[in-house]
Amino acid sequence: MKENPEFKVQEWQLRQRQALPLDAKIELTKRRITEWVEHYEEQVYVAFSGGLDSLVLLHMARQVYPNCPGVFHDTGLEFPEIRDFVKTIENVEWTKPKRTFKRVIEEEGYPVVSKRISQYVKEVQRAKEGSNTVNLRTKGLRRNGTYSKMAKISDKWLFLIDAPFKISDKCCYYFKKKPSEDYEKRTGRHGMIGTRTEESAQREITHLMHGCNGFQLTKPRSTPIAFWLDEDIREYIKINNIEYSKIYDMGYTRTGCMFCMLGCHMESKKGLNRFQIMQKTHPKLYKYCMEKLGIKKVMEYVGIPYSNEQLALFND
Repeated sequence: MKENPEFKVQEWQLRQRQALPLDAKIELTKRRITEWVEHYEEQVYVAFSGGLDSLVLLHMARQVYPNCPGVFHDTGLEFPEIRDFVKTIENVEWTKPKRTFKRVIEEEGYPVVSKRISQYVKEVQRAKEGSNTVNLRTKGLRRNGTYSKMAKISDKWLFLIDAPFKISDKCCYYFKKKPSEDYEKRTGRHGMIGTRTEESAQREITHLMHGCNGFQLTKPRSTPIAFWLDEDIREYIKINNIEYSKIYDMGYTRTGCMFCMLGCHMESKKGLNRFQIMQKTHPKLYKYCMEKLGIKKVMEYVGIPYSNEQLALFND
């Protein structure tokens, strides 16, 4: 496999690490955590969402640094079961965003498909026709005439440009990134995040470029479990007898923000997506997001099923 000189971690190295047995992954992750903790002289924290990945990371970080704090960004978009669970974990600080989800989607737009696609569509929706931005995002053509596939909205999603509503990637900024930046500025601590390469192509590229510990970045970040797989997370929780939120026993494989549509189109291919499950488990919240927040119109336009009644139609 050809190596990329711009990558800190080569693709073959990532595949090799993903294939390691769990005990080897644990040792490698502890090494990365130790490097981070020692580099910043214990001025670190774990971004704790209440989900399984960040739960595993917090558990491991506290084996290296017992006093490691967790930070929970209370976006107001978490499932009640997640909030209740986070309250049971010691030494976790809660932060709150300065905007509501309703305000963000009204002013900035809805998050759909992926952060990258949402960002690109937003740029085109706000750009002048025929501008360099439009050419780059719709055709992949840079100013100098060269082509970039990664800079282009894939043909499958070009229709989103003409959506009768705004689309944007700004949700994550206001509810996760900005609170993290404010916390780090206030405390001087540096965060460890439980994101994994298996979750998206963009996260894999980021890991290949910077590795687990991006000390060299303008805003350094650490992702010590980046090379772990889903089965590793669940096995670690099982063998360590770690309690987790009961939301995962209700059919959800991902939690995060309840009303977020990022990646929802992929869930539909595997069975019920998060909104169809929500209709069963949290009917009042489901009604609120579909009717009051306008999620229904967005899902219909994008072509993603959002109700169990639709599932019945598809199965007939």
